[in-house]
Amino acid sequence: MRIPKHIGIIPDGNRRWAVNKGLSKEKGYDKGLNPGLQLFKLCEEIGVEEITYYGFTMDNTKRPKIQRLSFTKACIDAVKMLTSENASLLVVGNTESEMFPKSLIPFTLKRRDFGKGGIKVNFLVNYGWQWDLRDYFTLNNKNTNITNMIKSRDISRIDLVIRWGGRRRLSGFPPLQTVYSDIYVIDDYWPDFKPEHFYQALEWYDKQDITLGG
Repeated sequence: MRIPKHIGIIPDGNRRWAVNKGLSKEKGYDKGLNPGLQLFKLCEEIGVEEITYYGFTMDNTKRPKIQRLSFTKACIDAVKMLTSENASLLVVGNTESEMFPKSLIPFTLKRRDFGKGGIKVNFLVNYGWQWDLRDYFTLNNKNTNITNMIKSRDISRIDLVIRWGGRRRLSGFPPLQTVYSDIYVIDDYWPDFKPEHFYQALEWYDKQDITLGG
């Protein structure tokens, strides 16, 4: 089976999951922590080289404060969990904003290896695609490769994006890295993650005709 080198993860459906359980929306975010760790271990087992997790976007911070505090805490806890694994970890997001959790700033300065290193893990926190591309367009240097001027320059091209929650959209996932990504959508909500979701996505990916435009 062909294994994607880099998988992007959009863990959507936390709020809808909570509502379906009779809970308030903010109660769904911490239920995504264990699925994220399970998925990491599955990627480790099959030899995926890089993972990009979508934590939250700058647009997400417009949500009610109680939700914002909850998903921010979930992202902090997720990064801390990954520091106990064999991972080469980098957090990418707008640290100039007050919405960025200060405790994660040390993870944005450079990629940090934990355990034996291993899979590159990118965690998007307070990420925005306009923020990501801002320097290239404001400086307008036509002689410079755009990939050298984006904030997410350390994130490689994404082969496969897997989105939970049934939505058929990228929701501002890093635009340059996903221009040729194959996208697999799972209708179940992220807190209802099952290993079968991951294996089904891999089987689907293996059947795609990947030419990168060639």
